[in-house]
Amino acid sequence: MLLLAIVMGLVIGLSLGALGGGGSILTVPALVYVLGQSAHGATTASLVVVGITAMAGAFAHLRGGRVRVRAGLLFGTLGVAGSVLGSRLSSGMAPSVLLAGFSLVMLVAAGAMFLRARTRIAPAYVDAAVPRSGGSSSSPTPSAVVRDRPNLVLMVATASGVGLLTGFFGVGGGFLVVPALVLVMGFDVPVAVATSLLVISINSAAALVARVGAPTHVNWAIVGIFTLFAVGASVVGARVAAIVEPRRIARAFSLLLVVIALYTLGRSIGHL
Repeated sequence: MLLLAIVMGLVIGLSLGALGGGGSILTVPALVYVLGQSAHGATTASLVVVGITAMAGAFAHLRGGRVRVRAGLLFGTLGVAGSVLGSRLSSGMAPSVLLAGFSLVMLVAAGAMFLRARTRIAPAYVDAAVPRSGGSSSSPTPSAVVRDRPNLVLMVATASGVGLLTGFFGVGGGFLVVPALVLVMGFDVPVAVATSLLVISINSAAALVARVGAPTHVNWAIVGIFTLFAVGASVVGARVAAIVEPRRIARAFSLLLVVIALYTLGRSIGHL
C-alpha cells in the first residue's frame, strides 16, 4: 500500500501542477479504490492532499510570474461560503450516492478539459512587473491585460459553485476556475491555470475547517505519504507546463478521466 500511495501521489501531483484544473479530481477514486479509504474519509483526506499540493504548485508558478495573487485571493474568498455548505451537505450523503455523483463530476471535468484542449493555448507570459530580457517593464505583456470590469455576478456564481463542489466532493474544481478566469478576468490560459491553484488551496482549507470534528476514519499515515509525493510532483508539473504544450496533456488526461469516471459509476451504481 505504501508503494501505491507513492505512485498515486506522483501521478496526481504531476497532473495538478501541469494542468491546474482536473488533476485533483483523481484523488478521491485513488483513495477509495486503490488505498482502501471510505468515501467520506476519502473526500476529507482529499482536501488535505489537494489543498497542500495546490499551494505548492502555486508557489512554483509564482516564481515564474504566472499567478495573479489578488484575483486568486478574491475568487477563493468568494467560494468560502460554498465550501462550508458543501462540506455539511456531504456528511449526510450515502457513500454510494456520493461516489455516483462524483463520477458525473468527473465526466463533466473530462468534457471541460477536452474542450479546453481543442482551443489554441497561448504561451505563458511573465507578469508585467517582471522585466523581460531585452525589454522594458513598462510594456505590458498579454497576460497582464485584465478586464477592467469583470462580470461580478458571474464571478460570484462561479466561485460559489466551485466552493460547493470542493466542500461536497473534496475536489479542487479547477476545471471550472480556469475557464472562469479566462472568460471573466481575461487571463490567458497559463496564467489562469497557475492562479487556479491558489483558489483551490483556499477552498480546500475552508472546506477542511468545516469538517473538523466530523466522524470520519482516515489513515493519515498513508495520506501523509501520498501528499508528500504529490507536493514534490506538483512542482515538477508546474515546470512541465512551462515547456510542454498544455493541450496535449489535457487531451490525454481527459480520456483517463472518462475511463475512471465510468469505473467509479459502475462500482457505485451496484450499491445504490
